[in-house]
Amino acid sequence: MFRKFKGLYISFIFVLLLPVILAGCKTDLNKNTESSVKSEGQTPASTEKTLTISWPKDIGPLNPHEYTPNEFFAQGMYYEPLIDYGEGGKLVPRLAESWDISQDGKVYTFHLRKNVKFTDGSDFDANVVQKNFHTILANRNMHSWLGLISQIDKTEVVDAHTFKVTLKNRYYPALQEFAVVRPLRFLGAAGFPADGDTAKGIKKPITTGPWVLSEYKKDKIAVFTRNENYWGTKPKINKLVVKVIPDGEARVLALEKGDIDLIYGEGVISLDSFVNLRDSGKFETSVSNPVASRALIVNTAKGPFADLNVRLALQHAVNKRALVDGVTNGVEKVADTIISSNFPYANVGLKPYDYNVEEAKALLDKAGWTLPAGKTVREKNGKPLEIELVYMGPDQIEKPMAAAIQSDLKQIGVSLKTTGVERELRNKRMESADFDLLFWNTYGAPYDPHSFVSTNYEKGYGIFESQQGLPMKDKLHQQMKDVLLTVDEKERQKLYTSIFTTLHEQAVYLPISYLTNIAVYPKYVKGLKFPAHRDETPFSMLDIQK
Repeated sequence: MFRKFKGLYISFIFVLLLPVILAGCKTDLNKNTESSVKSEGQTPASTEKTLTISWPKDIGPLNPHEYTPNEFFAQGMYYEPLIDYGEGGKLVPRLAESWDISQDGKVYTFHLRKNVKFTDGSDFDANVVQKNFHTILANRNMHSWLGLISQIDKTEVVDAHTFKVTLKNRYYPALQEFAVVRPLRFLGAAGFPADGDTAKGIKKPITTGPWVLSEYKKDKIAVFTRNENYWGTKPKINKLVVKVIPDGEARVLALEKGDIDLIYGEGVISLDSFVNLRDSGKFETSVSNPVASRALIVNTAKGPFADLNVRLALQHAVNKRALVDGVTNGVEKVADTIISSNFPYANVGLKPYDYNVEEAKALLDKAGWTLPAGKTVREKNGKPLEIELVYMGPDQIEKPMAAAIQSDLKQIGVSLKTTGVERELRNKRMESADFDLLFWNTYGAPYDPHSFVSTNYEKGYGIFESQQGLPMKDKLHQQMKDVLLTVDEKERQKLYTSIFTTLHEQAVYLPISYLTNIAVYPKYVKGLKFPAHRDETPFSMLDIQK
């Protein structure tokens, strides 16, 4: 189900780690011939509020159903879903006012919001929803990373404001996946090409959303104007300017000079720069709740980690607090569990492993790995305790973390070899389970925890293969399959509790830190709140009060 998700999501994470920076300015722009739609009811210049966003790449053609070169953040802010992903994983109405699920869990009936207009004045209704689904399902292979796409059997227009989706099987994450940024968002009918296949491109980006693309120069600038006819709460600012600025350090200097107003996002600037800005006293700073997890996958199928006591020793040996404080300057948060408790179904009361060197040594002794007199590395039957940690060589967080873990394990008599490789080789080694330890990130909201368990039981990704040393592996993986199919909420929580408890007690992962979004801004930027959805942006809620 998630085979294609692997490559696509890695590219998503790379894009998401790129910066979003907002800054107040008033900009006179020449109208570009590529502009498609003008917003109406402009506010007089004297009261106009403009934010400027820097981005390292062009926003792309704003095709809601395609991937690169479309930029994730732009698609997310521009187009709307049927359902939104809210705080704590709560699913809230957007273009669908409400929905019903059949008793067998296969039929989803959406009651669409009335009196919603696209930016060209056309109506949003079930027929245009069907038109969007038609092109999405005609390109299933492109979107097969999303489990819902392969589960859709048919779609149906019941009436102008009622739309029905029938699945092949029960699939509880369906509602969460209706909330993803792409491809399940809606383009106005006039934006489609003549043959209706948006995989070949779109005519123009017609949306129901809060913004209208009013000016655009490829690889230079895009200007979004507030949609004065928006059905929902309109943005507090009038204009959002996106400038292509590739260099991160230049953005920091721009903030310090007052040329931009806000730095926002996940991995947007170096953590050293974030701390320097925070400590300068000149700016407000914020750090979000966990949006995903950074962890080591532990290979239970071979080598020393096939022994539970060795895996438990690892949990006690790594000083995660020192690791996170030292490498991320405390910006990331220490992870006690593989999925943070603020995610749906993940708050199951697991007891964290404490940092305890003596306990780690005792566990290794129990496993038969003892330290011979005069030596620094433990041995068992004459074989030294040597393991390897694979990390992404260019990654500026994983590399120093790997070195720190190497130092921690040295204290308990374990020789750790750290191997930095490029992304392609790292992925190959992961997929073939050719590792002892390997850095990995979870997917975040709204994908987890269901996408997390999917990649655990699916063969060929490397995680399933690395869990073959577990005595209860068959039961565990069956629970992972069952949890996606159950329609009973209590049974679903029971299954998730069992899954997370087993993974924790069997020390299958070494959670290290929770990834977060950061924000740095002057006091006149108001109303910033981190969205629960990892891929969404806060632009519509921001205000400027100088």
